[in-house]
Amino acid sequence: MQDFTLEVHGCHEYDRTGAISEPLYMSATFRHPGFGRSTGYDYGRVANPTRDTLEQAVAMLEQGQRCWAVSSGMAAINLVLKLFSPGDHVLLSEDLYGGTVRLANEVYSRYGIEFEYVDTTDTKLVEEKFRPETKGLFIETPSNPMMLISDIQALSRLAHANDALLIVDNTFLSPHFQKPLSLGADIVVHSGTKYLCGHNDVIAGFLVVADKESAAAKQVELLVKSEGPNLSAFDAWLMLRSLKTLGVRVEKQAENALAIARWLQKQPQVTAVYYPGLPDHPGYELQARQAKGFGGMVSFKVTSADLAKNVLAKLKLIAFAESLGGVESLLTYPLAQTHAEMPQELLKRTGLDDKLLRLSVGIEAVSDLIADLQQALEG
Repeated sequence: MQDFTLEVHGCHEYDRTGAISEPLYMSATFRHPGFGRSTGYDYGRVANPTRDTLEQAVAMLEQGQRCWAVSSGMAAINLVLKLFSPGDHVLLSEDLYGGTVRLANEVYSRYGIEFEYVDTTDTKLVEEKFRPETKGLFIETPSNPMMLISDIQALSRLAHANDALLIVDNTFLSPHFQKPLSLGADIVVHSGTKYLCGHNDVIAGFLVVADKESAAAKQVELLVKSEGPNLSAFDAWLMLRSLKTLGVRVEKQAENALAIARWLQKQPQVTAVYYPGLPDHPGYELQARQAKGFGGMVSFKVTSADLAKNVLAKLKLIAFAESLGGVESLLTYPLAQTHAEMPQELLKRTGLDDKLLRLSVGIEAVSDLIADLQQALEG
């Protein structure tokens, strides 16, 4: 089936009632038919029918073999970092969500895991950073917030040649536009709160593996069963509802984003626009090869920090808020919000400064969005 069909129907099976909507199983425990017999369910932390249906749907969309739905995107990334042991060396994209950097630097580095940040758009440079103890390569593409594009297929070959895992945070594009597992990645993670949900009303995360029999998959299964970061049944039901409109939402958001990016390039108050759908973006051709779309995220710089702050204060339609991927357009100030705890060294290396704004484009009429940005830039 094509993605649009998978998104609508997922793994739904009609029960005796013929209900179109997936049933919501709000049960913490399940009755056994007899000793040594099971329905496949016993306790909600281990498995829940509603959550199972969601996990199967996301695994199918990502072309993976197993998915775990958990309580947040950071919970999914936390599971990934738990795959590594003291003495391991892990490479990460230098342009990365600030929460991932915080978790790596302030939590897992205490356990003897060494993290090193590298420009993953430069495959040759990444190759030079590998050493015998390198066990993982974690990337975002497009990256947050500078919209850098890394070659998933090339990096997967490099990681596997060095017996390391390639993990891709696919939050910015969603599986509707990009399928890293099909390009050789071992693990994909999502903040499901973003595009997969799309309505700013559910906190969720996903971890999907290419091979359910791999050592990494078995370790994640153990961690999820033992620690219980699972998504609730009700939130899983809401996410199944949201998936039905994923394709139509992200296609519209990408269409709006391209129009806004082109408009921003013509504004005298804007000094740089970062959107991989623009032909002059350095990652444009690579993005066109490895994905079906360019997404709904646009970052841009204005002439001064004061102007950036004034824009945020003068918005009328677009909301000044954190997060991304919802049907409502949001404008974020990364330096003070999503990347407030980024080390200064990484900020300098990526160019993230006090003039940068990050726009999550929604599904509103693009003329209304442009009008709001125009009055905020000129006001």
